[in-house]
Amino acid sequence: MSSPITLCGSISRLSGLVGRALHEAGYRSLGLPFTYVPFEIADVAGALTGMRALGIRGLGVSQPFKEQVLPYLDELDPVAARIGAVNTVVQTNARLIGYNTDWMGAVRALEERLSLHGARVLLLGAGGAARAIAFGLRDRAARITVANRTGAKAEQLARAVGASVTEWIDALDVSPYDVVINATTLGQADSSPSAVELPVEGMNAGQVAMDIVYKPMRTSWLVSLEKKGVTAIFGGRMLLHQAAAQFELYTGRSAPLPVLEDALSRATAPVGP
Repeated sequence: MSSPITLCGSISRLSGLVGRALHEAGYRSLGLPFTYVPFEIADVAGALTGMRALGIRGLGVSQPFKEQVLPYLDELDPVAARIGAVNTVVQTNARLIGYNTDWMGAVRALEERLSLHGARVLLLGAGGAARAIAFGLRDRAARITVANRTGAKAEQLARAVGASVTEWIDALDVSPYDVVINATTLGQADSSPSAVELPVEGMNAGQVAMDIVYKPMRTSWLVSLEKKGVTAIFGGRMLLHQAAAQFELYTGRSAPLPVLEDALSRATAPVGP
């Protein structure tokens, strides 16, 4: 008799198949009776009610729902509670528990390229993903400066993590920083056009730039910086590591990282001639 299938998935405004490719490759590699379905939703409360009713084991949570899900959860992991945003919901004994693996994904992606201890980091954005990254950077003793289009949100995040604040202007000086991180949706394929631009001038070889956007995988911002000799960390690296952490929460097994990495490469490979 075959084992029952355990259902996992994701909730987002516009669903994609990359997360599904990573998780299901891991399930197949370890012979686990799990499957993964990306759900495109507008009703957060309804989605989590459905999660309870259907016995869904885990759901990844994308923007703009990372803070909206909080009132509908039974419990928050202590780290997620400090961050104030959730990107992963796990159902255990009919209780919905919120976690945040974004910070792990970002930190692990950055630490593949440099030590964060004492690094001067400019964090662009102050939303749910930016909060997760900021807490991860603080955990690694980086020196953080926050810039956001809404100054009040930048101030709020800076107070929470002991960071400084700089105004996000067209001529933002990025030269003093070792790392610049785009933690906004600027450059994302399905985001609204914006008059605000990500900084390019003033960045040079020896600096590191990371983008959390992975649709498209190679954002025009990072491509332009690569041409200047800047070390570019594309959004796929953060996606890979945060998905691996989710996989472990859902299954209780260590994620087969090389398998997930191969699945990511295949899922994001250019199509056509």
